[in-house]
Amino acid sequence: MNESISKLQEMIDESRRIVFFGGAGVSTESGIPDFRSVDGLYHQKYDYPPETILSHTFFERNTEEFYRFYRDKMLYLEAEPNAAHRKLAELEAAGKLTAVITQNIDGLHQKAGSRKVYELHGSVHRNTCRRCGRHYDARWILEGSGIPRCDCGGLVKPDVVLYEEGLDNDTVQASLSAIQNADMLIIAGTSLTVYPAASLVQYFRGNYLVLINRDRTPMDDKTSLTLHDKVGEVLSRIHC
Repeated sequence: MNESISKLQEMIDESRRIVFFGGAGVSTESGIPDFRSVDGLYHQKYDYPPETILSHTFFERNTEEFYRFYRDKMLYLEAEPNAAHRKLAELEAAGKLTAVITQNIDGLHQKAGSRKVYELHGSVHRNTCRRCGRHYDARWILEGSGIPRCDCGGLVKPDVVLYEEGLDNDTVQASLSAIQNADMLIIAGTSLTVYPAASLVQYFRGNYLVLINRDRTPMDDKTSLTLHDKVGEVLSRIHC
């Protein structure tokens, strides 16, 4: 591991336009469970599978049940940024990191101080009335009950990309541009099985492609460096 960390440090030192592409494994060290690991949400028991509950169709047809699950399993408002989030913010402040592209919806990158964050799957912190467009924060959703209704009577929906919904085009285009212009891409905490988000990394043409993930991924043998470890533990050993 020491040798791998040294190699990673050398790559970071030589790079000027680093982009970080992260998934659920970036936030697990903050106490937020992922979906696909042994103890993830997909392996817990509910009346419906999580991927069904978190679909557009289910939201429309079983809205109250959706929000029961959403409040219980998707809102971790007391979570704090971990070593990975903090190091990325430091790299950005040092002028090394140009963007964070995340599949997470928890807002921890911004909480750690990162400014250029592209949220592919939206954020729990933005919630909008479908009728009048009024905005509500995540705390308002969490502390409510049943189906959240605006003062105008409209349904309030989280700005979270559900299954069957498309990604925001502006966010995708900005992410693509960042990856295409990067000289180093760090992929971390993701199984690279969630599409179309995972397909974005195929547009990288820079010098160093680094993968940090606890488990194996389809790209393990296509990188400049692969580390099978926790993201925070790896990045905490890097200096800017």
